Amino acid sequence: MRIGLRVLLGYFLIVAIAAILLARVFVQEVKPGVRQAMEDTLVDTANLLAGQAKDDLLAGQIDRGRFAASVRELTDRDLGAEIWGFSKRRVGTRIYVTDARGIVVFDSSGRDIGQDYSRWNDVYLTLRGRYGARSTPDDPTDEASTVMYVAAPIVDRSSGREQIVGVLTVAKPNRTIAPFIERSQHTILRWGFVLLGTALAIGLLAAWWLSRQLGALRRYADAVTAGERVSPPDAAGEFGDLGRALATMRERLEGKQYVEQYVHALTHELKSPLAAIRGSAELVESGGDAMPAVDRARFIATIRAQGDRLAEMIDKLLALAAVEHRQRIEEPEPVDLLALAESTTEQLARKLQSRGLSVRITGQPAVVQGDSFLLRQALINLLDNAADFAPEGSVVEMSVARNGARWDVAVADRGPGVPDYALGRAFERFYSLPRPDGGSRSSGLGLCFVAEAAALHGGQATLANREGGGAVATLSLPA
Repeated sequence: MRIGLRVLLGYFLIVAIAAILLARVFVQEVKPGVRQAMEDTLVDTANLLAGQAKDDLLAGQIDRGRFAASVRELTDRDLGAEIWGFSKRRVGTRIYVTDARGIVVFDSSGRDIGQDYSRWNDVYLTLRGRYGARSTPDDPTDEASTVMYVAAPIVDRSSGREQIVGVLTVAKPNRTIAPFIERSQHTILRWGFVLLGTALAIGLLAAWWLSRQLGALRRYADAVTAGERVSPPDAAGEFGDLGRALATMRERLEGKQYVEQYVHALTHELKSPLAAIRGSAELVESGGDAMPAVDRARFIATIRAQGDRLAEMIDKLLALAAVEHRQRIEEPEPVDLLALAESTTEQLARKLQSRGLSVRITGQPAVVQGDSFLLRQALINLLDNAADFAPEGSVVEMSVARNGARWDVAVADRGPGVPDYALGRAFERFYSLPRPDGGSRSSGLGLCFVAEAAALHGGQATLANREGGGAVATLSLPA
């Protein structure tokens, strides 16, 4: 399982647990809290009404006095109240009064007058000077039919001492507050789902961001493993620090490996010219003055040619090392490939004239973004390589053409072409083929430089044989 998905699941699990706890808090705290608030109101109401009913109870006219008339008038009244969006038209409170024995002497509902309520907690406890309240269902089979009863004592102080002469109970069905609780529950659930949805969206965003950062680092590591030229990903925070640390580690490891490879390859390639120089020098030294002038001149020419080859190899090796070590073009600039192709012929004019070669350039102005120095050196290497293999007096063709999303600069000659076994190795470092005229091999670094310069620009270099004989090398760059 990917780490982004793990983070998302863990995050969502935490949010889900929080939502469940919120629901439990609602069930365990909100509903009892609302009922406690209603009970508090009923306590105040019961004590207030107990004081109003005392005189009629003592006078023996509790069922037909002013108190009874006021209560009956209240039950018939149209309240016309709007309580937080809920309409209240009728009084939902039942009021009944019992005497000192617990017998009902007044009932606003008119149903239980004369009944013995002395065993109900509201009456039983209040007659004994304690707080009396109960919650009893009207229908034993329906839990939603519970009614809250809160009682207050009716106290006579006329004899100089307090005497409980009756109990007034205020009863209110719990279902009267059910709409408020239900609305609160819907509100909490609605916002709970909003919270869950928001949390899920944030979790998805966080997981996507985390997966994206880790994915960029993984792709960077894979590209480095494959030997590709890539820059560290543009990541934020610790991921950015990790990317830069990986890039630094890559540079140091590549630098060490790079030096080891170059020392090994350079040592191998230097053996041949050094052996030729040493052999020619020994022959000149051993021959002394008796050596014919022609042989002396030939050996000295060999020493000079091999020395020039060593110098050329070192120069190209330094240029190749510089381009291989770069990861990107820091400040790309517009470069006209057609103008660049024309300028390369001027730099190789002496070599071309010495072999009687001419260059024909065709195409159209083609502007790419890149490093003009590297691209010029790449084209010089291609033209120089073609000049080595082109027959004397022939024409080397250079063309600039659009190929889809790329510009192709092709350099073609009519030489012997490239053997099949060499096509796959032509761009390897230090790999070269013998020249048709018997000349010495090149340093084997020119085409390698071209390939590295092309890759640095996001392009590629290819080599193929032409129809009718000869070879064509192509430098392909993004348009």
